[in-house]
Amino acid sequence: MADRLVADVMVERLKAWGVNRVFGYSGDGINGFMGALRRSAEGGNGTEGSSGTGFSSAGVESTGVEFVQARHEEAAAFMAVGHAKYTGQVGVVTSTQGPGAVHLLNGLYDAKLDSVPVVAIIGQQSRTVLGSAYMQEIDLLTLFKDVAAQFAQMVSTPEQLPMVLDRAFRTALETRTPCVVIVPHDIQSAPAPELEQKHGIVVTAPEWQPARVLPHEDDLGRAAEVLRAGSEVAFLVGQGAKNAQAEVLALAEQLDAGITTSLLGKPYMDETLPFAAGTMGHLGSTASAHLMGNCDTLLIIGSNDPWTEFYPKPGAARAVQVDIDGRKVGNRYPIEVGLVGDAAETLGRLADLLKGADAQPAAQPRAEARKQWRAEVEEQVRSWRSLSEERSRVPASPVNPELVVRELSGRLPGNAQVSVDVGSCVYWYARQLVLPPGVPAHLSGTLASMGCSVPYGLAAKLASPDRPVVALAGDGAMQMAGIAELVTVAHRWRQWADPRFVVCVFNNRDLAEVTWEQRENESEPRFPASQEIPDFPYAGYAELLGLTGIRVDSPEQLAGAWDRALAAERPALIEVLTDPDVPLLPPFPAGAEKLEDMRSALSEEGGSGEGAAALLEAYAGQEVQGS
Repeated sequence: MADRLVADVMVERLKAWGVNRVFGYSGDGINGFMGALRRSAEGGNGTEGSSGTGFSSAGVESTGVEFVQARHEEAAAFMAVGHAKYTGQVGVVTSTQGPGAVHLLNGLYDAKLDSVPVVAIIGQQSRTVLGSAYMQEIDLLTLFKDVAAQFAQMVSTPEQLPMVLDRAFRTALETRTPCVVIVPHDIQSAPAPELEQKHGIVVTAPEWQPARVLPHEDDLGRAAEVLRAGSEVAFLVGQGAKNAQAEVLALAEQLDAGITTSLLGKPYMDETLPFAAGTMGHLGSTASAHLMGNCDTLLIIGSNDPWTEFYPKPGAARAVQVDIDGRKVGNRYPIEVGLVGDAAETLGRLADLLKGADAQPAAQPRAEARKQWRAEVEEQVRSWRSLSEERSRVPASPVNPELVVRELSGRLPGNAQVSVDVGSCVYWYARQLVLPPGVPAHLSGTLASMGCSVPYGLAAKLASPDRPVVALAGDGAMQMAGIAELVTVAHRWRQWADPRFVVCVFNNRDLAEVTWEQRENESEPRFPASQEIPDFPYAGYAELLGLTGIRVDSPEQLAGAWDRALAAERPALIEVLTDPDVPLLPPFPAGAEKLEDMRSALSEEGGSGEGAAALLEAYAGQEVQGS
């Protein structure tokens, strides 16, 4: 093509922002963009002779932007979110107008709720027909008003395009939210004009750098006073501590604090440490429940965890919170001091402020009390580890799902990447999987949307094809989205330097998390018409796709199945027949308060609930014995 089009400018701008991969599904509304991606990949993007300000291709690498075709736009949006989570870069997704755009919403909400930068480039009917109720015409700005509240714009003229894309990327990075750019079909196919310096023309640059954000010294001093006064200190660590792991540990050692994590913070804490109490909340550990229930001082670091009933009772602990996003400070617990700033630098400054006072003789009694607290925390951690081991060995029919994940611990390669779907498998991940240091693990944490694990895993694999991926998914999530995206795995795996992509499916023929939620929260018996899901030959289907399929129906087969899958020379799917009756019991004391509702619901189930009732009593008995 001799002349450059606006669509070519779109691709150039993506490259200028460092984008090397766009996820999506094609359609007529983005045909112009697809053509530009093709030309870019072939090295013939028609940029010869161009020199217009804001449109110059100078300095842009000749390599193209890869287009990754998903099986569904929702999965493509999940891939973009996964790309952002695993790489720290902006994830980019594209779709056509109408139904394609609607399908993006779930993945974009996943980005919004987990604070992930994503840019969605969406086609629209040509401007000449807008407002005529044309085929596939919907009001896209209204559709995306909430999910892309920070930035959603439709490009109305070719001259707008670079400015709107630049603002979308800067806003996504600055606010860590999804942003939407809508480009009508005729705009994509229009010639790329020269941008002159005149009124009404805005020339921008594809540039953004994060600010250095630190709290005021007075606030740091007040926070240090609160922490200095504490004898039984607990840290709640979230994903905001990703780049502050060394500072978290140093301050915890200085204060003899115990550490628990949010679900999203789990990958950023070495859970082999003797004072690491594991994940907090409904799906957390008994050690975390003890830590949060008995501390007198709480430091919240980069967490906005919603399980507020597992925090200390309001007023029971003095609290300080550190977060880069001031909107989250004081959002979950009545804190005394909120520190808006970078976690690593803020914690380092707090450590410096505390050093001098802790060296004074008057601090000696408090130091002794802290050592006693640390010993108490470490005893609770040992007790939890023993309990989690014991629970994984409880006989189930046919396989205990906790054992599935426990057998993965110790086998997970040190360079692996992990993705986790939403459902009961999240509980087993939180409680049983010990991640090697540096191994990332991601899931739809706040939206908690099923169907994310295989798209997330694909994004991780495409970003780092030399690293193995392990995806944990329930059968409900696989039937929702995972089965289709296995086609994408089968299509792409031969391009990967390391072909290992292991999907573990917990096949219990039940929406187990919702079943247990009904029993716990509503005191309602299981509703089979709602909860039962059809059986499906997951391992056999994997074989049909040319992958390795492994079916496990006894606990004795688990170790060998993991070893075989992690050594396979192609992607593998392990289908484990697991027991839906294994209870999702919250840690005590909250779990004790839920027992009667669960028992009442199970009594209404009659004979069909006997297995679940027996396992519930076994788990409750173990909890009481360990407390």
